[in-house]
Amino acid sequence: MTKEEYIKKMHEDDEWSPGWDAIEAEFERIYPGVEPNHYATNILSRAMFGGDEFLDGFSAYDSGKGYQHIVTFGMSELYTDEEAFGEEFSKWGYEMTMKLKSDNAEDCIWAMDMLSNLARYTFKTKNYYDFEECVPGNGTSLRIGTDSKITALITVADTSANTLNTIHGKVEFVQFVGITESELNAIKEDVSNIQVLIELMKKDNPEFITDMNRDFSYM
Repeated sequence: MTKEEYIKKMHEDDEWSPGWDAIEAEFERIYPGVEPNHYATNILSRAMFGGDEFLDGFSAYDSGKGYQHIVTFGMSELYTDEEAFGEEFSKWGYEMTMKLKSDNAEDCIWAMDMLSNLARYTFKTKNYYDFEECVPGNGTSLRIGTDSKITALITVADTSANTLNTIHGKVEFVQFVGITESELNAIKEDVSNIQVLIELMKKDNPEFITDMNRDFSYM
């Protein structure tokens, strides 16, 4: 599509959201025929209206394998913007994902709130997330009010979603994976341990599913 064609379609179709459509198409490829549970953020709370919510929403897809696959909408350029056409990266160049062990999307709302906080951090500080990074917590369970040993996060390339080359630029899918405090401390001692941890986890958890009931550490 040329820029002229893009502008023409943009003015003819007020509801055209090419970035959003690209994300949904990729997850339709992964989960054909699966209707996701979608959670939209409060419009009046969004940053464009002076609020502190930088994401437009989340979708949770039931994998049929005991986990929900969550994806954000808003780290990349979702809607038409003449200046975004043909860029190398679509806004931040990624969307966040998480594979959370659960049979119920409603049980994952806490994780969506957590991803929302990570998005807020990126938009406000301009510090973005990449693969093989660590996100420390405060030493307590990622899910407030529980006593889970999962207290921090690492990032990997999403094991299911492919990198997209959209009309607004590249969009990668950064998957956040829960880790224990022991694993976090090993990474703090030697940052190269993040690669070691990833390889150890991959052996029995190739999808990097976050299980908040995991009671052992790989390191």
